[in-house]
Amino acid sequence: MSDEEIFAAHEGGKLSVGVVRPLASKRDLSIAYTPGVAQVSRAIAADPALARTHTWASRLVAVVSDGTAVLGLGNIGPSASLPVMEGKSALFKTFAGLDSIPIVLNTTDVDEIIETLVRIAPSFGAVNLEDIAAPRCFELEARLIEALDMPVMHDDQHGTAVVALAALTNAAKVVGKELAGLRVVIAGAGAAGIAVAEILLTAGVTDIVLLDSKGSLHTGRGDLTGMKAEFAERTNPRGVAGGTAEALAGADVFIGVSSSTVPEEHIAAMAEGSIVFALSNPDPEVAPDVARRHAAVVATGRSDFPNQINNVLAFPGIFRGALDAGARRITPAMKLAAARAIAELAEDKLSADYIVPSPLDPRVGPAVTAAVAAAVRPGE
Repeated sequence: MSDEEIFAAHEGGKLSVGVVRPLASKRDLSIAYTPGVAQVSRAIAADPALARTHTWASRLVAVVSDGTAVLGLGNIGPSASLPVMEGKSALFKTFAGLDSIPIVLNTTDVDEIIETLVRIAPSFGAVNLEDIAAPRCFELEARLIEALDMPVMHDDQHGTAVVALAALTNAAKVVGKELAGLRVVIAGAGAAGIAVAEILLTAGVTDIVLLDSKGSLHTGRGDLTGMKAEFAERTNPRGVAGGTAEALAGADVFIGVSSSTVPEEHIAAMAEGSIVFALSNPDPEVAPDVARRHAAVVATGRSDFPNQINNVLAFPGIFRGALDAGARRITPAMKLAAARAIAELAEDKLSADYIVPSPLDPRVGPAVTAAVAAAVRPGE
């Protein structure tokens, strides 16, 4: 694809608002707008719950970013992030039938973002946080979940984590290993790395080593604060110190969610039947052809190699399932259910080059939606 083709496809944006009721006559206008609409407004004023059934708010997702961690481009600001948020909204509509509105904010202050979203919350039914840099993304998501009575999820964290778990579940089957017994190394202790570690712990994996730019997270490091300090306590049970060389020696799994580069000799030192998920885009931590010399299963975040770990497998169905079930939160159980649903769709053709379904597989959205809705418990 050429630059000319790309820019032409984005000219004027990728979204528009459609009308779902006819406006072809005076009667139509009287029903959709004045005077008929006043009856609906009076009814909602008397019973606010009617807004769920008589406006689009309960089916509308706010796609929110401050532009501080956009794709692999970094902190490029809200305006430059808007094409990405439009794309996210297009994916919501295409893969889950959900309407969404991109909202890019000209602030990086957590308090200001929360205040803004709380004030406009009557306009939508869920919040998809997107491309917000760590560590602020952790605080922002946690506080928004408490402040808003609706599903909130930072997709860079949990969408990645759900699909990674689905892929790892099937990769473990391909190599004949038990998921819970895997020794896992995660390069990148930011938004995605922390979320991947969290969901793997929830799924029963106990031997996880997280790496940041200074090496492995362990309780002997005195420079760790916040989420990194917490995960130094919760992971790395063998107390592995050092960098990728030490962490990958004898490891079963490498998951890269950073911009780092991993030398081939470190991949070669992994256990027999190893699994490599080099998910950094556009440049994986280790080239897929290099990883395949030593690993039994290799995945990337790219569409031009087998086994693409793509968030679009997860987030549309997660939000649709939560909204269909009237959930107030997106819980760990719902994320695990989404991962299982994605993994199960690939079981019929499972191989080293097929551990997750294609993002374009039409079964994915409905399967994830149903699994997530079924995992919602009363009061959640």
